[in-house]
Amino acid sequence: MTLRPQLTDLLELRHQARTVGIASHHPVNSVLCGLYASVFQGQGMDFEEVREYHEGDEIRNMDWRVTARTGVPHLKVFREERERTVVLCVDTGAPMAFGTRGTFKSIQAARVAALLGWSANSNQDRVGALLYGDPALGLRNFSPSRARRSLWQMLRALTEPVSPGRPRTDPLIEALEDLSRSTPTGALLFLIGDFNRNPAELERPIGRLCQRREVVLIPIDDPVDREIPSMGRVLFSSPDGQRVEVDTDSTEGRRLYLERWERYRAQLRTITTRLGVTVIPITTDGDVRNTLLEALRLRARHMVRR
Repeated sequence: MTLRPQLTDLLELRHQARTVGIASHHPVNSVLCGLYASVFQGQGMDFEEVREYHEGDEIRNMDWRVTARTGVPHLKVFREERERTVVLCVDTGAPMAFGTRGTFKSIQAARVAALLGWSANSNQDRVGALLYGDPALGLRNFSPSRARRSLWQMLRALTEPVSPGRPRTDPLIEALEDLSRSTPTGALLFLIGDFNRNPAELERPIGRLCQRREVVLIPIDDPVDREIPSMGRVLFSSPDGQRVEVDTDSTEGRRLYLERWERYRAQLRTITTRLGVTVIPITTDGDVRNTLLEALRLRARHMVRR
């Protein structure tokens, strides 16, 4: 099993990304098509005109004021932006250097970022990134750019080893606050990383992001995050040096471990549903491209029914 993402693998994913079009000016016929218009219609669209409603039009775009004034159903028409800023916010911290099935979380996260980055780049969208979690380097910003070299530099950074130690602040909260300050209105943000934590801490900073941007949350999960295996008594060490012995054979302990994970994930779903954030879990033993494909197809069908 490879310990870290390999740059050659991430560069090769540009071939798969050709079927992962996420730009709004392309028809909705590929893996991540429609992230701007059909799937996340909103701040990525410019108002163009009001016209009479035709059968099959989106009811949620009705102009009720004009309809009431004229007595005839009218619809707001939006023109899709020719380009958009896509920002990949990727966790590179210690929790990502973990995996019991398939591969490590860090590798899956890098694959997700590569697929999305190459897709946006191929459609001439501006791609930027924010890497967080390294105790020594802190936040690493990559300014949005259409240049392929800029994306290549970000992918190379994902393959570099992470410094040992414990961050002085909460890296994810710090990253979310930085995104609120630095990303433009209408940007499409992908938050990729380990979200096995109390989700209540994330509601406010993610909520601020959602006010003027589109947000997609992509948790990278390992099966052990949900169910701890029976391995007898195991000594665990935290990043700050604390040690605790856990009896993984304890039925009660394993039940409580599972219940906490399920409770946190249910809370995360409740929060993201309220904020209108799409959540696409990726597992360490899953196929990244196919998982993204299926999740966004489901999202597109859901938006059509609304």
